[in-house]
Amino acid sequence: MLLSSTTERQQVACQKWKFTPPEHTVQISYGSSPAPADVAQDAYLAIRAFNLDVASIADATSNPTVGAMRMQFWREAITKALAGTPPKEPVAILLAKAAEDLQARTEGKAKLSKSWFTRVINTRQEYLNNPPYPNLAALETYAENTYSTLLYLTLQSLPMASLTADHLASHIGKATGIATVLRGLPHIVFPPPPKKHSNQAGFGGASGGGRQGAVMLPLDVMADAGVREEEVFRQGAEAPGLRDAVFTVATRASDHLITAREMLKSLQAGGNVSHEFEHQDEEEHRYGTIHTEAQSSPKEDVEKSFGVLMPAVATQMWLDRLQKADFDVFSPQLRTTGWQLPWRSYWAFNRRKF
Repeated sequence: MLLSSTTERQQVACQKWKFTPPEHTVQISYGSSPAPADVAQDAYLAIRAFNLDVASIADATSNPTVGAMRMQFWREAITKALAGTPPKEPVAILLAKAAEDLQARTEGKAKLSKSWFTRVINTRQEYLNNPPYPNLAALETYAENTYSTLLYLTLQSLPMASLTADHLASHIGKATGIATVLRGLPHIVFPPPPKKHSNQAGFGGASGGGRQGAVMLPLDVMADAGVREEEVFRQGAEAPGLRDAVFTVATRASDHLITAREMLKSLQAGGNVSHEFEHQDEEEHRYGTIHTEAQSSPKEDVEKSFGVLMPAVATQMWLDRLQKADFDVFSPQLRTTGWQLPWRSYWAFNRRKF
């Protein structure tokens, strides 16, 4: 008997709408996936809400011990949810429902990968205290292990076992992850004050002026642009070299979207992808009994799972707005959601372009 999760679905949807309106807007695109519309949306909601909860741990605590404890809770919650015995937590219950639906629809041939959930948790924990990215490649690895991995899980929930779809998702996830780091830079540089009533005092948490800010840009990019962290703290957007550094990082995100767009055009024209998927030899991407590419072409696989790739739309729109702001990542114009997003998403989904 499948788990009932109506209440949890409503709670998770409200939470997600409150904190991530851009992603919630494009949720409508998942209805034409291989899975039934309600099942696809439940899985989408559960996976994104899981990411939201894990990502918010860094904002909710400045104490490494408390943060590690919360990460461990999610490791155990994922294990229990995928085993069909979730804790009494709305996201975990909805994840358990999505996992059970997937196994029922595929007669046990497909399942959500625990290792991918664990990868997201481990990566989030690694960056709990905002350590610097040594170089641009390290930032790309972070984006691959978080945002790309979330897209892999979403494809898996359909189910869609396709190296081509994974390859596109990798580029789009990296672009989204890099853009998200840039978008959150003002919040990390000038973190909000801690809550007055904190339950972290017993763990030696910060009790004075709050957590220390950080400039989460790759160190090699900052060095090349002449950016000094203390000058960013003092001058914000006017710090020497900051816009040049933001431009360099944003260009890498844009490059991934351009690559994904060229791949999509080639596939739609009946061609092949011009380069290999760098993660194709990883165990999670080795498909067996549910290898859909044995039943359909890469073009058909991407067509069926196009909704999963829709984050490319919001990411491209934000990068365009960043460019219009002359790469001033502190611009107030970048703190709002573009009113064109619903229309652009609808247009992109129906024309299979982003």
